[in-house]
Amino acid sequence: MPRATRKPRPRRRAVRRPRPRRATVDYETFLAIALALPAAEEGTHHGTPAVRIAGRFLARLREEGVIAIRCGFEDRERLMEAWPKAFYLTDHYANHPAVLIRLGEVRVDVLREVVEAAWRRVAPKRLVADREAGGR
Repeated sequence: MPRATRKPRPRRRAVRRPRPRRATVDYETFLAIALALPAAEEGTHHGTPAVRIAGRFLARLREEGVIAIRCGFEDRERLMEAWPKAFYLTDHYANHPAVLIRLGEVRVDVLREVVEAAWRRVAPKRLVADREAGGR
């Protein structure tokens, strides 16, 4: 009895799925992260919207889509090296413990870490201790 021959099945093409888009970060995103921290309050600094922690400067909107935020000099270098599209510096901020962030280029998780680190730099020690102990 002759053997039945099968037709070869057509090969399946790999379907390219679009990568999920990264969530767009804007000033409102930054504000939500910052104002969730203890003693955070909205205000102004040099006539622009800003966030203070217990009255001390944390960050300000420098221009549309860019914030200036408190940051240690060594942390600033690390951030600019790791994410050069998001973090940068101008001559004005060279001698200040701050870094500039292009909000449209930064990932939300990185922004959250940077804001938390800035908060720890400016918040009163008792607030930092309370947060580390599990308080708010």
